[in-house]
Amino acid sequence: MSHREKPAFVIAVDGPAASGKGTIAKGLGEAFDLPVLDTGLLYRCVGVVMQQAGEDLDDEAAGCAAAALLTADQLDDPALRTRAAGEAASRVAVHARVREALMEFQRTFAGQEGGAVLDGRDIGTVIAPDAPAKLFVTASPEVRAERRWKQLKAQGESATLDEVLADIRRRDARDGGRDAAPMKPAPDAILLDTSEMSISQAADAARRIVEAARAKWLSSP
Repeated sequence: MSHREKPAFVIAVDGPAASGKGTIAKGLGEAFDLPVLDTGLLYRCVGVVMQQAGEDLDDEAAGCAAAALLTADQLDDPALRTRAAGEAASRVAVHARVREALMEFQRTFAGQEGGAVLDGRDIGTVIAPDAPAKLFVTASPEVRAERRWKQLKAQGESATLDEVLADIRRRDARDGGRDAAPMKPAPDAILLDTSEMSISQAADAARRIVEAARAKWLSSP
């Protein structure tokens, strides 16, 4: 079998909030000329839609209904980038039926011809377990909180660093402790700790990891 007949080359980028995985995923998309999906936006969109409709974020049936109606066009809404949207996403993501409803969207994106880059919490473990390249991007909670705090400040949101750190710790506990597809590294994922790295250093490290994975993938039967 030639590499042209191989399944799509999927790059799975998992990790906790504000680890840098979104920036890394975008960089990998540019480096390898692949489309990129920030799967966290799907959950943010479900949460925001529910809030706008006055729904309870703990209502799994309502979340499932919102997820079923989601379209790609909704993912460009600036409201999805707020602190509140991030908290809402973490709350609706605990629902197994919501995750199931969004699974087809993600797997369709991953399976497109030529491949794709997906970043999230369960890409390498659930959405694309056979992805040839898997990274788990992380950083200390304190470093991630500072990054997110600066990002929110730039967006004009008012929050103290301590509040953002509390958000980060709460989301880590919720994302890692949920029954449905908990956040964890895939057994074959490469861990990339960006705590002491600049954006360019992290992007370069990720690119080298993927280049090695791609070379192995191309040379396999």
